[in-house]
Amino acid sequence: MSHVTAPWILSEDLAGMRAQALGLAEAAGLTPDLRVLKPPAPWKWIAARLWPRPLAVVAESVRAPLPDLVIGCGGMAAAVLAALRGKSRPVVQVQNPRMAIGRFDLIIANHHDELTGPNVILSRTALHRVTPERLAAEAEQWRDRLAELPRPLVAVLLGGSNGRYRLDAASGGKLAGDLVAMMRRDKVGVMVTPSRRTDPAVTALIAAAIAPLGGRVWDGTGDNPYFGMLALADQIVVTQDSVSMISEAAATSAPVLVARLPGRSRRQGLFRKLVCDEGRVRLFDGRFAPWRVTPMNDTPEAAATMMRRLGL
Repeated sequence: MSHVTAPWILSEDLAGMRAQALGLAEAAGLTPDLRVLKPPAPWKWIAARLWPRPLAVVAESVRAPLPDLVIGCGGMAAAVLAALRGKSRPVVQVQNPRMAIGRFDLIIANHHDELTGPNVILSRTALHRVTPERLAAEAEQWRDRLAELPRPLVAVLLGGSNGRYRLDAASGGKLAGDLVAMMRRDKVGVMVTPSRRTDPAVTALIAAAIAPLGGRVWDGTGDNPYFGMLALADQIVVTQDSVSMISEAAATSAPVLVARLPGRSRRQGLFRKLVCDEGRVRLFDGRFAPWRVTPMNDTPEAAATMMRRLGL
């Protein structure tokens, strides 16, 4: 194939997964067609790798005509990709598919996935849509709207509890206390954005703590300031549950600090060690303590390798 027309992107309705696959496609210069996978009952409660007929389960999302290339992210997408694969239609899986790797033309995984094989491309960070061009545009869009916040500006990205870490009232209260201490000692401005996984009670707790000192928490209404915050921050604090948000923050020119949470994950421990060993990320101890950094972004290289390996 000399070119690809509107490759499909398959993903569950999860922002982090969509962003990884879209970031890969956009970095490759492709204009993708996003297809959200929404299996009906009872299949939505069953692991996709156990579906006997994956294409029938998500028939609405995979209607013909089929594309020249399909990119998917996550376990559900992996099952559908394996079923769609054809001689003239390569499939590229983002993240460990938890299936035989020979069922995919290419797999783009992280080093901490500990996956190896002739069709595996490894990246240090999660794939994403953060680019210098996007950051420059978002900085222009948000500079005036965030101008009232004191400088230096610390952007705080909140994740949420998952199967490995807890961001609950106790850990949220600890983070709120650290942010307040930083604001008082280091005279910084703080802007916080929750994610869809953040417990509203935790968001409210942090908002109440930092508001008297001029801190602001996005309330979920109006334009999403996420990329504007990344673009304008002098330092970024990210809760440790999210590899994706740490990776997006690491692609900026701001120092990145990880706020520890109760819990444990071997894979995320390996990821955090890698980015800390490279000097891109440090642990948050309640202080504004910038250091010189270089943006870390493996998405362009992964996209170029994908196109080269597929002969596109």
